Amino acid sequence: MIASLKAAAETLGPELSAVRRHLHAHPELSYKEHATAAFVADKLRAMGLKPQTLADTGVVALIEGQPGGPVVALRADMDALPIMELNEVPYKSTSPGVMHACGHDVHTTCLLGAARLLAERRHEFKGTVKLIFQPGEELLPGGASLMIKEGVLENPAPVEILGQHVFPRLPAGQIGLRPGRYMASTDELYLRIKGQGGHGAMPELNLDPVVVAAHIIVAAQQIVSRRANPKMPSVLSFGKVIAQGATNIIPDEVYIEGTFRTLDEAWRTEAHRHLRQLCEGLAASMGAVCELEIRRGYPCLDNNPAVTARVRAAAEQYLGPENVIELDQWLAAEDFAYYSQVAPACFYRLGTRAPDGRFAASVHTPTFDIDEAALPIGAGLMAWLTLQELQAAE
Repeated sequence: MIASLKAAAETLGPELSAVRRHLHAHPELSYKEHATAAFVADKLRAMGLKPQTLADTGVVALIEGQPGGPVVALRADMDALPIMELNEVPYKSTSPGVMHACGHDVHTTCLLGAARLLAERRHEFKGTVKLIFQPGEELLPGGASLMIKEGVLENPAPVEILGQHVFPRLPAGQIGLRPGRYMASTDELYLRIKGQGGHGAMPELNLDPVVVAAHIIVAAQQIVSRRANPKMPSVLSFGKVIAQGATNIIPDEVYIEGTFRTLDEAWRTEAHRHLRQLCEGLAASMGAVCELEIRRGYPCLDNNPAVTARVRAAAEQYLGPENVIELDQWLAAEDFAYYSQVAPACFYRLGTRAPDGRFAASVHTPTFDIDEAALPIGAGLMAWLTLQELQAAE
C-alpha cells in the first residue's frame, strides 16, 4: 500500500506545485482569506466533497469512507504574514507587504493533496476524515479558537487531530516530532509608563518615565531567572520601546510591547501576577504609573503521547526510521494548541530544505521558500498517517 500511495502522491507533484504557487502568489492576511477559502472550496468540490464555511473564512469538509469507523481530523492554516517578499521567483507575492512566509500555502496544499489521495480511496477504509482549513493562525485570538467555538470538533467529533507544519531546518524527506509538551503558550504584553516630561537639562523638575521603563525592563527578567523553576522553560522579551522625546526632551510616557512564553499553564498564570506586581510596584516606588495589559494568547501545545507514538511508527514505515527526527521543545507558539486541549493531537514538522542547502531561510523572514519536493511527501505522508490512524482507532 505504501508504494502505491507514494507513487500516487508523486504523480500529483506538478499539480501540488501549481496549487502552492497560486496560493503563494495570492496571499491574504489573517481573517481576510476570502479568495483562499473560495479556492480551497472549489478544489474540494472537484473531489466530490461538500465544503462548508465556518468562522467566516474557514472551510470544513468530510471524506466519508465505509460506515462504522472513527473520525480523524486533519488541519491546515491558510493565512499569510504582513511581510514584503524579497524572493525573485515566478510565484512571488502579488500583494505588496503580504507574504506566505510561514508556509501556510504549503500546509493548505499538502492537505488538499492528502484529501485527493484519501477521497480516491474512500472505499478502502472505514470511518470519516474531517478536513479543517482554518483562518487566522497568525493573529489573536487564533482561528482555531473561533473554529472550535463554531463546532468544528463536533458533529462528528474526531477521536484525534493531526497537524503538519513546515520546518526548513530539516531537508525534504524528513519530519520531526515530539511527544508531550512541545510548544509554548504565548501572551502579549503592553505597558504604558506615565511620568512627567520636560527639559532634559532639568531632570529635578520632571519624573523621567524612560528611567522607570529601563528599571522595569531589567527587573522583569528576574521573573524568569529567580521566580521560575529553572527546569521550566520561560521567555520574557520586550521587542518594542517608544519614548517620543528628543536629545534634550524627557517625554511624558514610554510605551513598551513584549511577549511572555512558557511550557506550564499554572506557572503562566502565576507569572502574570508577578509581572503585574513588579511593573506597577516598581513604577509606583519611583513616583510613576505603569499600566500593564496582558493579552492572553495561545495555550501550550500538547502532543498526545499515544497518538504521537503511532504517528512516529507510521512515519518510519513511510519515510524510513532515519528520516523521522526527535525534536526539542520550542518556545514558539501555535494556535493548533487549542485543538490539542480538546482532542488527542499530534503536530509534526515537515522538512522543506533542499539537499544542497537551498531554502534554509527561517519562517517569518522575507526570503523563506521551500524545496517543492516536500509537497508530494507531505501530502502522501498525511494520507498514510490518516489511514493508519483510522485503522488503529477502530
